[in-house]
Amino acid sequence: MKCPYCAHDETNVIDSRESSEQDAIRRRRVCAKCDKRFTTYERVEGIDLKVIKKDGSREDFSRDKLKRGIIKATWKRPVSLSDIDDLVDEIEQKLRLKKNSQVKSWEVGNLVINRLRKLDTLSYLLFASVYRDFESVEDFAGEIERLQNQDNDQSLNQQSVQAKDNLS
Repeated sequence: MKCPYCAHDETNVIDSRESSEQDAIRRRRVCAKCDKRFTTYERVEGIDLKVIKKDGSREDFSRDKLKRGIIKATWKRPVSLSDIDDLVDEIEQKLRLKKNSQVKSWEVGNLVINRLRKLDTLSYLLFASVYRDFESVEDFAGEIERLQNQDNDQSLNQQSVQAKDNLS
């Protein structure tokens, strides 16, 4: 394994662990030349998954591309890299469980949006602005209004459940 800092090709594994989902092995390595440490992950290569873009072109599914997009949306937000890795793992797992080896880009986007909405509302808005091609402040205002209405609906549902529980 090449060192990402100095490109030396001799590194040593100092720790290996299975991920909590047991779908990857995390290895801590140290470079024999510069002594810097870095982490690598070993994953099973699954079914080749193709993403069908809006223009009809196809490209290989890329965990890294998905993760970069989510990192951009969560930049300077209270979302940890661990949360992002969990989100990417969950999305990839859902996509790989599908019977079809091709998935439309909007399906991937919807999976990200639904999870980000629960994780961090502002990150959700930032991702949605790119994913849904927001072109104006009105687009943001409309999405914020939808979020507020959903929050109000959820609060009303919770209050109604609590009221029913109190009557029982």
